[in-house]
Amino acid sequence: MRKKFYLVLDVETANSTDDPLVYDIGGAVCDKRGNIFDTFSFVISDIFDGERKLMENAYYCDKLELYYDGLAKGLFIKKTLFEAKQHITQLVKSYGIQEVFAYNAHFDRTALNKTQRWLTKSKYRYFLPYGTKVHCIWHMACQVICTQRTYARWCVNNGLYKEKSGNLFTNAETVYAYISNQDHFEEQHTGLSDVLIEVEILAHCFRQHKAMDRSINRLCWRIPQLKSVAE
Repeated sequence: MRKKFYLVLDVETANSTDDPLVYDIGGAVCDKRGNIFDTFSFVISDIFDGERKLMENAYYCDKLELYYDGLAKGLFIKKTLFEAKQHITQLVKSYGIQEVFAYNAHFDRTALNKTQRWLTKSKYRYFLPYGTKVHCIWHMACQVICTQRTYARWCVNNGLYKEKSGNLFTNAETVYAYISNQDHFEEQHTGLSDVLIEVEILAHCFRQHKAMDRSINRLCWRIPQLKSVAE
């Protein structure tokens, strides 16, 4: 049986969360065990260079020096969005990838599509190759990791829950801290660095050997509840 490969993506954006514009795309080709076969880390010049005012107000604008330093050291490669799209399309073709994963996949997919539409004046509307299935690691983790009683207890012990609603924190930073036994882990919030922890979360989900809905569910954070501590 031919080995099955997946592509995990993560983006960083400028502008509002309603109309995000991508300035950083990170990606990794992996298998369900978390083995990585290819990676890329692209700074998108159309936004990073072309929209300086937006970049100065980007949510993570305090990390711009990190990007300048990374570009100088070759840790990031500067490409146009079209060039990044070509690279990803070729990866999908070369590895026979049919499924793309992201943490909060709705946001990443929307950001990539909106950036392409904005740059091409809607001439080209969809960033990923036609027919590619997009799955959400966040939704998967909420079902098979964040519903574990040990996870709930860990969140309580570390104050990672909302007392009023009883909702546990389920962001990638929290879930990765739990599976890696790092109480004080902090994401770098650059595309590839975040992808690498998301690959590990994805593999951890698969290792649970439980049925999972991989689809996008924007309300998946409601699944894990503080009450599971007492069950």
